[in-house]
Amino acid sequence: MSPTAFWCEYAWLAGAPVASVRVTTEAGRITDVSAGVTAEAGDHRLAGLVLPGFANAHSHAFHRALRGRVHDGGGTFWTWRRRMYAVAARLDPDTYLGLARAVYAEMALAGVTSVGEFHYLHHPPGGGRYRDPNEMGRALIAAAEDAGVRLTLLDTCYTAGGLDASGHTPLDEVQTRFSDGDAEAWAARVDALRGDALCGDGGNGVRIGAAVHSVRAVPAEQLPTLLEAAHDGPLHLHLSEQPAENEACRAHYGRTPTQLLAERGALGPATTAVHATHLTDTDIRLLGDSRTSVCACPSTEADLADGIGPFTALRDAGCPLAVGSDQHAAVDPLAEVRLVEHYQRLASGRRGHFTPAELVHALTQAGQAGLGWPDAGRITPGRRADLVAVRLDSPRTAGAAPGQVVLAAGAADVHTVVVDGRTVVNEGRHRLGDVGSLLAQAIQPLWEGQ
Repeated sequence: MSPTAFWCEYAWLAGAPVASVRVTTEAGRITDVSAGVTAEAGDHRLAGLVLPGFANAHSHAFHRALRGRVHDGGGTFWTWRRRMYAVAARLDPDTYLGLARAVYAEMALAGVTSVGEFHYLHHPPGGGRYRDPNEMGRALIAAAEDAGVRLTLLDTCYTAGGLDASGHTPLDEVQTRFSDGDAEAWAARVDALRGDALCGDGGNGVRIGAAVHSVRAVPAEQLPTLLEAAHDGPLHLHLSEQPAENEACRAHYGRTPTQLLAERGALGPATTAVHATHLTDTDIRLLGDSRTSVCACPSTEADLADGIGPFTALRDAGCPLAVGSDQHAAVDPLAEVRLVEHYQRLASGRRGHFTPAELVHALTQAGQAGLGWPDAGRITPGRRADLVAVRLDSPRTAGAAPGQVVLAAGAADVHTVVVDGRTVVNEGRHRLGDVGSLLAQAIQPLWEGQ
């Protein structure tokens, strides 16, 4: 494969925008970066600011079908969850492939080059098994390949229906398709998937990670089996998204979810805690001391009335921060990371918790590392050739300083996306064509008769 050169009006290098940069790539890697140069014949010109590829560190692809459908009755996270379960019950490998392909293409249009799919929709409704127990996971792998994004499949262990003071409750009718029965059966299924040549060391853009759905859904005695099967990560988990989770954990285990996970060895640099919204000072210290990453999903946390997480305190304690779109109430990584700053302003009455460079780091390098792609997230030789070009002349960005455009731009300003050296989005159009039509075709049948 011959080298390809991209000439960037501005490129984000070492935490700041630099003018007139040529980025040379070959075989999916950046081989050279030269600043202050003029464009040459044959260069692919990228107008605006070119950022490293964005990481969507937390996705439930099937939740995208809920956007614009669940706002008519008010309620809580728990009432929303019942409607989410109704959609889950309608998905099979074929319909999930179509939906996830469109969702990942929507992400690519917004600048996402890697997605962490928190995958627990494993089996058919009613608790049976597909002939291939990993068929739903393979549908997600195929969807990401079609959409042109890297996938970290965070295969999720989910063995209990909930938690109250008396202990873990049985799975309900919908939850049976989320569960393998116990952690040992889950581990055996994941090992079979890891053994597939298509799901090896990430060289083909796929990495198999692991996830603890939550302390509600995985009894503590099953965590050692899960952690052993997770190997060196990445390991993700929902943490303290709702006060009710904390209350149930204290009532049964006598400690917070963070304390329980710390005691069982689940925290550390290979772990990402998603949400981490309702934490004690001790929880924050445990997460920071262990260098556990935290994934904020502020658009979802607002949509579900979850609350505002203590992200400034977590950063100060030593936790790397990333962002995810979770239930995809919006797929706009630039807006998502901006909300991390804005919600801290609302909670504190003070501006400037995170610098623009810190927000870009969360959106790129920190998120990529948390998904098991430490060789992505920077525009520098040897790294993966991921480039996201953002317009500086749109109604949203005109007049913005390039170094602060992360606080002004949105998904609509992304015009070109390169993933591992391949152009997936060109001048605002995805290689699959009309992504809106793909989404409509995948989502509409899921609501027929409801």
